[in-house]
Amino acid sequence: MLRQSAQMGRPEGGTVFGFPLKGFGLFTSLMLAFAAAFFTFFATTTVAIFTLLAWNLIGHHTVSYADAYRYVGFPAGLLVLIVALPLFGVLWVRAKLKS
Repeated sequence: MLRQSAQMGRPEGGTVFGFPLKGFGLFTSLMLAFAAAFFTFFATTTVAIFTLLAWNLIGHHTVSYADAYRYVGFPAGLLVLIVALPLFGVLWVRAKLKS
């Protein structure tokens, strides 16, 4: 009985980190793609800034912190956006074709 109810509660399209991958609308798909890119940009930029901080303090260098945005954060965010838009777009098209 318990096993049957647990199987009935699972989404059909699978999950990623507990989020169902079935039934996203267009707006939700776009928001998830941009949110992933936004999070990646800020996470990689934070790591790059702290790395440059350590590099500047330990080695007595004068590397600009703007390089963290230019050469790490922006390319990483753009790469995730380029991957996430088609991925979530395909999920949206699949949901439209099944319904």
